[in-house]
Amino acid sequence: MREHLSDHDRRRLDARVAGTEKSTGTQIVLSVIQRSDSYVELPWKAFALGASVAGLVLLVLSWRFNAWYPDVPLLFMVVGMLSCGALLALLSVMMPRFAKWFLSDYRAEVEVEQYAQSLFLERQLFDTRNRSGILLLVSLFEHRVVILPDKGLDRLQEEDIQNMIAAMTPLLKRQQIAAAFDAGLDYLSDKLAVTSPGAHDDELPNEIIEEKGI
Repeated sequence: MREHLSDHDRRRLDARVAGTEKSTGTQIVLSVIQRSDSYVELPWKAFALGASVAGLVLLVLSWRFNAWYPDVPLLFMVVGMLSCGALLALLSVMMPRFAKWFLSDYRAEVEVEQYAQSLFLERQLFDTRNRSGILLLVSLFEHRVVILPDKGLDRLQEEDIQNMIAAMTPLLKRQQIAAAFDAGLDYLSDKLAVTSPGAHDDELPNEIIEEKGI
């Protein structure tokens, strides 16, 4: 997959993760996902819209100009509907931004959340002594952020998680991925900073997880 972070950004974020972990007593993992689901229904939704709109337009034109062109065959109308539907379906495959118009917020939220939970388990981010792991995941196609803290981070309340997501999401929508992670790490540093940081062991790798997704 195409890398969305430069080598400089990855090195800088790796260092920031290490520093934030030391000051907060947490184990932080960052992840960039291209898309969290294949959304096979999106081309079909685009096709249905294209065919419906084309059918309506052709019907109106047929009624309006029937006296001028009485011999326009039904086959012409059918081909026009199917062609318009196929064009929109193709655009939804070739242009992710266009396809996203057919994706509901609820569907996107559920799929990104499920992908994050699966990644948390697959990478065994729960495998820390104090259950202090936390995943900051961004899914690019959906423009969604998911924050998954382990149960040892009870200092981080649901309100805090929503505030982090609110700080990161606008930057993600502008394709400023590194800046979005910076905003999340800044919030963690302010919220979870410990007064007397002790020795810190890196129990989870700081390297950013980049995946194509499903």
